Amino acid sequence: MKYILGIDQGTTQTTAVVVDENASFMEKNSVPLPAGFPSPGWVEQDPFDILRTVKEAVAPLLDKYEITAVGFDNQGETFVVWDNETGEPLTPAIVWQDKRGVEVCEAVATQMDPDALRRKTGLILDSYFSAPKFRYAWEHDSNLKNAIEEGRARFGTTETWTIWNLSHRRLHITDPSTASRTLLFDVNRLDWDDDLLSLFGATRTILPRIVPSAGYAGDLEFGSGKPLPLHALLVDQQAALFGQACFQPGEMKCSFGTGSFLLMNIGREMRLSNNGLLTTMAWHWKGQTSYALDGGIFVTGAAVQWLADSLGFLPDPAASAEFALQSKDEEVVVVPALQGLAAPHWLSDARGTIFGLSRGSLPADIVRATLEGIAFRVYEVVNAMSQDAGQAPPHLKVDGGPSGNPYLMQFIADLLNMEVRVAAAREATAVGIAQLAAHSALGVTLKDLASSWQSEAVYRPGINEVERHRRLAKWKRALDAVKFYHGAPTS
Repeated sequence: MKYILGIDQGTTQTTAVVVDENASFMEKNSVPLPAGFPSPGWVEQDPFDILRTVKEAVAPLLDKYEITAVGFDNQGETFVVWDNETGEPLTPAIVWQDKRGVEVCEAVATQMDPDALRRKTGLILDSYFSAPKFRYAWEHDSNLKNAIEEGRARFGTTETWTIWNLSHRRLHITDPSTASRTLLFDVNRLDWDDDLLSLFGATRTILPRIVPSAGYAGDLEFGSGKPLPLHALLVDQQAALFGQACFQPGEMKCSFGTGSFLLMNIGREMRLSNNGLLTTMAWHWKGQTSYALDGGIFVTGAAVQWLADSLGFLPDPAASAEFALQSKDEEVVVVPALQGLAAPHWLSDARGTIFGLSRGSLPADIVRATLEGIAFRVYEVVNAMSQDAGQAPPHLKVDGGPSGNPYLMQFIADLLNMEVRVAAAREATAVGIAQLAAHSALGVTLKDLASSWQSEAVYRPGINEVERHRRLAKWKRALDAVKFYHGAPTS
């Protein structure tokens, strides 16, 4: 039996999985990844912690399985800059949630045509992406700026940094899906863009080589003495799209974790959204190119964690479904914008807001309203994708820890008026990148992967149209109030 290793280097943990030669899940191991918050709005990680968690997640699996090939997915926009000569980081890992690039976005906004930027990158000018944070870093650190000017600096997202270390500093690579999250990449030409490099102060010297999302890219060494061939690279959300077998245009998934991220496969042609969504590379290798509509919700699972850790309303996030059922006050509404409102609103300075409190309001009411606020945000993105696609998807596939919350999943099904299918492989991201490596290294077909997809649970809509409109109207009033408070146009 041949086995494939999939590594999901995520924001809160690194997870490694093994699938067999039929791409069936065998085992997983996860290691938590800490983060620091040195200033308001800043989120950082230690690059060596990232490397350590990858090694620790992989080690026990290598002891049990004879690995044939490796797939590696990453956080996306999180990046590190390091010294190519010494191997020492020149920056922390600056996480996708970090807001330090906001002032850069404001400064360069007058220097570019936003429509031209969207046509070139599929993205908008926002600190979510790597380039604004990168420019902020070198503008405020003369040592980093000198290293860039001297050609010593190397830039990479978390997989690039880790692969460089695990390949004895031979491989400085990324794939098109990851490059498309930087604001430095032309998704039409599949290459770094010189105008954007100039705008954000990057050079081709510091950037990784772009290799296909699938195919042999080089060997990695984890200390076991045997080099392992690397066969797949993707951003985490694109890996989940693959793991959810969304291979055909119109197929959609939502991955729940710290945030929630929805992707819809739109096929081989780059197409822009008319409804506040992004366009991104899904994957690209010989004979296979897919783009995707992308709608990110930055805080979902993190909002429930906040209820437990910061407010003490829950013993742990897993108890939220039970607490929600105890709620007696339906007038409480929560807009969980704890790190702004991303797609389709893009209101970065929005704050989380609670409406409808009374003397009788209880923690259970706020817990329920928070879960429902997450569901409303998912509804907004799915609705935007349906409008762009010209039709609603037949169902929504979901994965990640919060997909095990029955209250949340049922509320989403009710709002969308469609089935919500929870993937049996809850670790769809890690399994997806392992399956892509199996496709590349062992020839497992996309047809076989699609036919083997299974659901763990299916939630069907259980309310009528009148109730659905009532719920959505109440949410719209709350959302318009948040927008009005922040001076944004209301709908």
